[in-house]
Amino acid sequence: MTNNIKDVRASRRQFLKTSAAAGAGLAMPAIVSSSVLASSGEINIMMWSDYLPESFVTGFTDKTGIKLNFTGIGSNEEIINKLKATNGEGFDIVSPTVNRNLLWAELGLLQPFDMSKVALEKVNPAMALGETHWNFGDKGVHWLPHIWGTEGISWRTDAFTPAGEFPSYYDVWDDANAGKTMGRGHSMLLGLGLGLEARGEMDAGSMWAAYETPEKMDEVWTKLIEAAIAKKPNIKLIWNDADTQKNGLLNEGVIVGQTWDGPPIALKTAGEPVMYRAPKEGAMAWVDGMAMPTGAKNIDQIYAFIDAAYDAKLAGEAIQTHGYNSPVIGAADFGGEIYAKNFADAYPGDALANLNAWPAEAPWYSEKRTEYTNKFLSA
Repeated sequence: MTNNIKDVRASRRQFLKTSAAAGAGLAMPAIVSSSVLASSGEINIMMWSDYLPESFVTGFTDKTGIKLNFTGIGSNEEIINKLKATNGEGFDIVSPTVNRNLLWAELGLLQPFDMSKVALEKVNPAMALGETHWNFGDKGVHWLPHIWGTEGISWRTDAFTPAGEFPSYYDVWDDANAGKTMGRGHSMLLGLGLGLEARGEMDAGSMWAAYETPEKMDEVWTKLIEAAIAKKPNIKLIWNDADTQKNGLLNEGVIVGQTWDGPPIALKTAGEPVMYRAPKEGAMAWVDGMAMPTGAKNIDQIYAFIDAAYDAKLAGEAIQTHGYNSPVIGAADFGGEIYAKNFADAYPGDALANLNAWPAEAPWYSEKRTEYTNKFLSA
C-alpha cells in the first residue's frame, strides 16, 4: 500500500469523524438494532440508475431469497412525478436526495419507518438526517441515508489537462473546449455561477444567496442565464443519467464535463483514460437516501433491504463498482485499493474540507430553477 493511499484513508476517516462531530448535536431516534430478514417475496425499488450493481443484488438475494425489481431513474423529479402519477403506489423504496425534504414534506407520498427495525448506528451520524430534516408533521423518520457523493469535473486524460492541480467548473464553458463539453441542465448552471464567482465576474457567494429568497434568486439567475446562453454553443451534450455521462466521455467526443463522481470513476476503474476531481470552487456534495412510499406493500422485505444496505461488506463491494461512497461505517474497508486510489485522486489536498453541501430547496426555488433551466435549454 502506498503512502498516498494511507494518507487518503486517514483523510477520509478524518472527514467522517469531523462530519460526525458536526452532526453530534442532531436529535437521534432511539435505536433497537435488529436483523430483519425475509425469506421470500419481492421488493419494488425505484432508485438512481447505477446504485444497485450486480454484486449487491446477488448478495441481497442470496442473503434473503427476495426478488429485487428495479426501476432506474436519473433525477429527483422523476421520482416525484412517478409517485404523483400513481398516488404513492407501485414502489416499496424510492431514493430522494436529502436536500429535497421541503418538496416532499408537502406531497404526502411517504410514510415513516419503524425505527426499531433500522440499525441506524451503523451509519455516519452526520448523514442520518431523517429525524431533523425528514420528520414530517412529527410523525417519524421518512428518510434514511444510502449513498453519498459529489458533482464535480471529469475529463479525458488523453485530451484535456487542467490548468492546475484542480479543474474549474468554468472549464465546461471555456471557449478553449468549445463543442467538447457536457453537463446536466440545472446543476451545470450552478457550476457556471460558481466558476464566474471564482473569476470575479459575479459577486462572491451570490449563487448560494439565491437560495434565500425568490427576489434574490431572480437577481442572480437573470444574470447567470444571460451568461449561460451566450456560452451555450460551447456545450456539446446535456446529460440526465449515469449512462449518458459515460457515453459522452467514451463515444461522443466529450473531453471535459461537469458530472457525478460515480460514472467517471467507474470508467477509470475499468481502465479508461478518465479522471474525476473536485474543482477548485468545491465539489457539490449530496446524500441520497431510502424512503418508503405510502402505497408500499412489501414491508418485511423493505426492512430486509435496509439491513443489507447497512451491511458494511455488501456496501463496500458495491462502491467498488458504482464509484460513489457509502455512509455505512466500515464500508470503505471493503472498497479495496482501487477505491482508495480513486478517492485520493478525486479529493486531493483540502478538497474534502472544501465541499459544498447542497442547500435545502424550497418549492419556489425548484420551480424557478426549472423555469430558468428551460429558458437556457430552449435558447
